[in-house]
Amino acid sequence: MTRSFVITLLLVTSVAAAAVAGTIEGKVSQGKSVVYLDTIQGKTFAAPTQTPLVEHKGMMFSPHILVIQQGTTVEFLNSDNVQHNVFWPSINGNKKLAHNLGTWPKGEKRPFKFEQPGVVPLLCNAHPEMAGYIIVSPTPYFAETDDSGNYKLENVPDGKYNLVAWHEGMKEQTKSVNVSGIKKVDFSLSK
Repeated sequence: MTRSFVITLLLVTSVAAAAVAGTIEGKVSQGKSVVYLDTIQGKTFAAPTQTPLVEHKGMMFSPHILVIQQGTTVEFLNSDNVQHNVFWPSINGNKKLAHNLGTWPKGEKRPFKFEQPGVVPLLCNAHPEMAGYIIVSPTPYFAETDDSGNYKLENVPDGKYNLVAWHEGMKEQTKSVNVSGIKKVDFSLSK
C-alpha cells in the first residue's frame, strides 16, 4: 500500500509540475539569431555558476555571438600570437555602461561580470576589423536558433511575457506571448 501511494504521489507531482510549465518554439526569418524572455516583473534569478569563454582566435571573437543570463561572468582569453583588447562602447545603447578590459598578450584571461541585460557589441582597439556580440538575457529562458532560425524555450512557467528576437544587423523585435502548454511564435526581422 505504501509503495503504490508513493508511486501515485510521484506521478501526480510530475503531472502538476508539467502543467505549470510550457514551451515556446518557432522560427526567426533571418536564420541564426537569439530569442529570450524579457524581464519578468517581480522575479529575480540566481546567476549561473558556469563561466563561458570568449576567445580571441584567428583574429576573431569566438564565438562571434554568445547569449548568457544576467549576472554571468564571462572570461576573455587571448589565444592569438598578438596582443588583443576587449571593449564595448555601450550595453543596449547606454554609453554609461561602456567598458574597456585593456590589452593583453597570448595566454592571458580577463573576466567580467555582466550585470545589465541587453546587447553588448564587442570590439578590439588593436584590430578594428574584429567584432562580436554578447546578448545578456534578464531571464534564464533564452536560446540561440539553429542555422535555419528554429528555436525552443522549454520549462517556461505559465504566464504572460514579452519575447525578444535579436539578429546581428537587424532591428530587435518583441512579441507578447501567453504561455500555457506549447506556444508557437515566429519572427520576421528587418533592417
